Amino acid sequence: MPRKRQKPSICPRCGTDAGDPVKTWTLVSPIPDRYGRVTITVMGSFNCPSCGNSWRTVLKRIKSGEEPGEKEPVEREPGQIIEIDLSELKDMD
Repeated sequence: MPRKRQKPSICPRCGTDAGDPVKTWTLVSPIPDRYGRVTITVMGSFNCPSCGNSWRTVLKRIKSGEEPGEKEPVEREPGQIIEIDLSELKDMD
């Protein structure tokens, strides 16, 4: 069972608030989800002022692109109709 999500700036070892992140960076997912959206993850690195622990955590996840359901359905032209006469195959038996 996953842990309850705390503020990302709370130290996992002693529980002290570390304040602002020392460093932030972004990660872009190489593969889009099934709706074609790309996930951008903002990561942060923190240092605890009381115990000296350092850790990295996710600050924010952003989905870029269109929301699902906004795409208009594509209308397709009807294809060519092909008729097959199977009566000739019965005569061959």
